[in-house]
Amino acid sequence: MNDNNTSSIVSKVWSYCNALRDDGVSYGDYLEQLTYLIFLKMADEYSTPPHNRNLGIPDKYRWESLISRSGAELESHYNELLKELANAKGILGQIFVKSQNKIQNPSMLYKVIQMINGERWTMLGTDVKGDIYEGLLEKNAEDTKSGAGQYFTPRALIFAMVECVRPEPDRTIADPACGTGGFFLTAYDYLLHNYPLDKEQKKLLKFNTFAGNEIVASARRLCLMNMFLHNIGEIDGEVPISPNDSLIADSGNRYDYVLANPPFGKKSSTTITNDKGEEEKEDFVYNRQDFWTTTSNKQLNFVQHIRTMLKTTGKAAVVVPDNVLFEGGAGEIVRTKLMQTTDLHTILRLPTGIFYAQGVKANVLFFDNKPASKDPWTKEVWIYDYRTNIHHTLKKRPLKKEDLADFIACYNPSNRHERQSGREPNPEDRWRKFSYSEIISRDKTNLDIFWLKDKSLADLDNLPEPDEIAEEIIENLEAGLQSFKDVLERLNVISL
Repeated sequence: MNDNNTSSIVSKVWSYCNALRDDGVSYGDYLEQLTYLIFLKMADEYSTPPHNRNLGIPDKYRWESLISRSGAELESHYNELLKELANAKGILGQIFVKSQNKIQNPSMLYKVIQMINGERWTMLGTDVKGDIYEGLLEKNAEDTKSGAGQYFTPRALIFAMVECVRPEPDRTIADPACGTGGFFLTAYDYLLHNYPLDKEQKKLLKFNTFAGNEIVASARRLCLMNMFLHNIGEIDGEVPISPNDSLIADSGNRYDYVLANPPFGKKSSTTITNDKGEEEKEDFVYNRQDFWTTTSNKQLNFVQHIRTMLKTTGKAAVVVPDNVLFEGGAGEIVRTKLMQTTDLHTILRLPTGIFYAQGVKANVLFFDNKPASKDPWTKEVWIYDYRTNIHHTLKKRPLKKEDLADFIACYNPSNRHERQSGREPNPEDRWRKFSYSEIISRDKTNLDIFWLKDKSLADLDNLPEPDEIAEEIIENLEAGLQSFKDVLERLNVISL
């Protein structure tokens, strides 16, 4: 397929997106309708020669049933189709679960269907389909009102995490809160482009490498379609993404790698009805024997769960908010146990302004699981401070791959045990190591360690642009407001 045809398809997809936005259809709504329709079109293509596969779609709801209708008849049939296919088994049912028609203008729905009908989607290159879909996912994440940003991790950050972990072929990769599947796709590309895979290895990569959980139906749908369009899994194969809450229980499955950015919300809660018939929110606590401690802090639970998920030789890279590094009580227990049972060798301190969820201060923990031992496995923790004096914004200064190039060089993925080579000691250096004894002696085993001075406090000439300062103020206010909300929730629970 030539480049002109490729760019023509991309421009068509985006032109309809812009037209639909004028009709009040959001990126997310458009993305969902594209998911349903492209899936049906590809299923239709697979049912014809040379594939001749039966994908379980009733004749009444096959692709031709859409292109043969228009106007109110099309709208009515499309609504019926979505409702019926939601009850199907396998990936088909997972794609259509809780589906709704958000394109209320029948003529626009007709045009979108005709646009999709004009292409042979199974013949399009993976890069083309993937780029179209990834572009829409990112646009959807930018729409702050939709809240979709919480399921979208900056691709530059995912790239850096995968580059450091360096997954190898014939291994398994999991994400217990996989959102739209960004870690899977980047790991897939890394394996495909860094190793000369034979036929069996490619088959394993496509069908048996990735496993995840995503409890939000809309995000799970997008993840499944994203993976499918990138050639992971099969249209009529097993569903690699579970709808179950991964924290509820230990599935018993163990993986070689866990790459994850679990949801940033600190607490899990469930709604109960009291004896007066009133609804109340109650902290939900996961009682698991494999956990070191019981807590309602969801982030600490994810850290414990991810450690459980790893094989004895498994490796993890996980994004966590600052509270995981300094919170007392359960937090101290989790940090101490993590350093004892795994080799917590690296922490990347991230700047604000890179996530679609505002005001987030986060870090990446890199740790390798180990067998039982009476001595702590963590000997030293290297910390890279990519937060102090760093200013990013989502639109004007988004995080790019090159921004984390120095961190990757310092991490030294080829042999992280030789990290000191080539770097001169420098008090301004963002890269430092701290011994286990230094950390364990800190109050509450606090891992929230920083040493660089904030230049903006002392040097007025180095202040960021006014709009960047404004964005940072907004982020800090929103982060503070969320903290107040957390306190209020706890007070309400106590008063009950």
